[in-house]
Amino acid sequence: MNWQEAIGIVGGALGNIGIIPQVWRLFRLRSAYELSLLFISLWLLSLICWLTYGIVFGLFSLMLWNSITLVLAALMMYAKLKWGMRPGLDPRRHTRS
Repeated sequence: MNWQEAIGIVGGALGNIGIIPQVWRLFRLRSAYELSLLFISLWLLSLICWLTYGIVFGLFSLMLWNSITLVLAALMMYAKLKWGMRPGLDPRRHTRS
């Protein structure tokens, strides 16, 4: 393994370690209303692009960490869709019921 790939592996690991507590918190509290649906959607699209780029160019660290991050982001999207509305709001209208 060359030093450039090692930097990619370390950087990807640190990035994913930083996301795990947030995902853990979402599932522990069962509350995701503070997360932006637009943010998660764009982040998922970004990860798909980066994963595709890694696959096309055979970049192991990009394939590895973007695959893992994609799973974590999908869990965040699930939490947002399941627990993402503020209590007392109608999810179809974003108005108080």
